Amino acid sequence: MGRKTDDAEAGLHDQTQLLEKRQVIFVFLIMSLALLVCFIDQNGIGVLLPDIARDLNATSSISWAGTSALIANTVFQVLYGRLSDLFGRKSVLVSALVLLSLSDLACGLSVNATMLYIFRGLSGVANGGITSLTMMIVSDIVTLQERGKYQGILGAMVGLGNALGPLIASGFALHTTWRGLFYLLAPLVMLVVVASQLYLPTNMPKLDLKETLAKIDFLGLLFGTAAVILLLIPISSGGHAGTPWDSPEIIAMFVVGAACLFAFLLAEWKWARLPMMPLTMFKKASVAAMLAQSFFLGASYYSYLYFLPLYYQNVRGKSPLMAAVFLLPLVVSQSTFSTLAGLYMSRYNRYGEIIWAGFGAWTLGAGLLVMADETISFGFIAFFLVIIGFGTGCVFQPTLVALQAHCPKHQRAVVTSNRNFLRSSGGAVGLAVSSAILANVLKNSLPPRLASVANSTFAAPDLSGYSQADRDAIKGAYAAESRAVFIWCVPLVGICFLLSALIKDEGLQRQEEREVATPQVGDGSPRRSVEDLEKAAISMVSVGAENTGSVGK
Repeated sequence: MGRKTDDAEAGLHDQTQLLEKRQVIFVFLIMSLALLVCFIDQNGIGVLLPDIARDLNATSSISWAGTSALIANTVFQVLYGRLSDLFGRKSVLVSALVLLSLSDLACGLSVNATMLYIFRGLSGVANGGITSLTMMIVSDIVTLQERGKYQGILGAMVGLGNALGPLIASGFALHTTWRGLFYLLAPLVMLVVVASQLYLPTNMPKLDLKETLAKIDFLGLLFGTAAVILLLIPISSGGHAGTPWDSPEIIAMFVVGAACLFAFLLAEWKWARLPMMPLTMFKKASVAAMLAQSFFLGASYYSYLYFLPLYYQNVRGKSPLMAAVFLLPLVVSQSTFSTLAGLYMSRYNRYGEIIWAGFGAWTLGAGLLVMADETISFGFIAFFLVIIGFGTGCVFQPTLVALQAHCPKHQRAVVTSNRNFLRSSGGAVGLAVSSAILANVLKNSLPPRLASVANSTFAAPDLSGYSQADRDAIKGAYAAESRAVFIWCVPLVGICFLLSALIKDEGLQRQEEREVATPQVGDGSPRRSVEDLEKAAISMVSVGAENTGSVGK
């Protein structure tokens, strides 16, 4: 099956278009804005959940507003690589953006919890595509050597979105309504749709729909989707009230999900012409190590984004808005060092030491954060978060560039989507495990007279009716649960640090990308792709004719 897959991948249309710097910057601005609104959408809803729950009478099920989006995001991440190979990056990105805009509008108009959960799920589908496609498009328009600095700035947009999302959402929650966030995002995303449709270049030929559909890995799509859904739902909801881990429903979903996962891997290995997850990627130790790192760093990073604000609110008594502000040292540091790491890679054509330093610093910062309790100075916590931000900034986008350097060009899109899929899967598993740790530690840390407080795992009760001794006991219990989550994150990042030993730095120059194409005179068209240069060379040698291989728009 490997030979058949290799032939099918080699036959994919080359979507590389090396643009002039002016055009690169313009396309890059569109991609940055797309990624920014995507992460504002993903991370803004967290601080709105209490208000949404009260407004829609959904206090017992509101976690599904996040869970539905996370599961849908994870399921579809793995699909976008092949879809963009077959239908073109631009078409798939514009479709995802339109879906996000309509989903956000519908979320703002939701009249009940079920409607909200459905459209949050659809927004997760869209966000998964936007995250992957922006990175793929930037990879298509610049050489591997230049890719570091541009991907680094995209990483900064991720951090900025993570910071702005909770701040903007908190502003709406305090001064207007939670629906305002979605009413703001819907037209913003539509502006990105218009800009993308008008200005993103494409060299995709006219498609033969029947032939294109025949290449889609429908069997992998079926089993893969079923596996992810049936495994993530019990992971996300198991252990909570009404759904204990030993309940028949949870056990059944795990068993059937595991069977579907086995069937998915078999389909990718034996039958798929263009597998969504080519198992050949894992043959190379460096690639296997970085894909494994994606899973573990997702588990740790998402735990920080979700549970650090809870620490500030439950243990330190801060408002949701201030909790978002206290998260800024992490995301600002991440954005800054993501940009600097990208510039370093482009300047020195190396990524190995960046990844080593990043995971080393992250492991150190994770260990220091374990010291966070009820009394530690906010300055110390900010310092620890800056160290963690340095680490995340040095690994998120550099590992993507390194993955692309280790894979053949025709696997560039699929390795990007699989990397994002594994990161999202790790995030889902990490949040589920962290939630279970939180609930168990809180229950065991409270004295018997305060056992009822354990029912409020994620939000501390109003302490005004308790004695000072009971207040201290409750805060101590919430501090213990937060510390347990921070401890859980340390070995996750430590594993990533150890896996760095398997990553071989092969530089950032591919033979196929070393040629620098000259733009066509006078028309401002994009630089020609590698495939077009080859066609032009053949034409010039054979008939001495004028170059006919320029990129169509």
